[in-house]
Amino acid sequence: MEKKIIVGLKAGLQARKASQFVQLASTFDSEIKVIKDGKIIEAKSIMGIMSIGIREGDEINLSVQGEDGQEVLMTLENFLLNVE
Repeated sequence: MEKKIIVGLKAGLQARKASQFVQLASTFDSEIKVIKDGKIIEAKSIMGIMSIGIREGDEINLSVQGEDGQEVLMTLENFLLNVE
């Protein structure tokens, strides 16, 4: 399953928030990918997440394969929409 999200985090996924995102994604068994500008990155990879430079207002897709997919999408979307 896949979901389009507009990132609401003021600083985007830079350093601390990227680390928190990866830690959160790593709590799930599902395979989770972040897709931005045609690049597909493992959501559980801090280097991958940092490399695509996700900023506030960016449109990304979350792609999830696994039994807890709905929970994954809801949890990660809530994290990414959390405007500070």
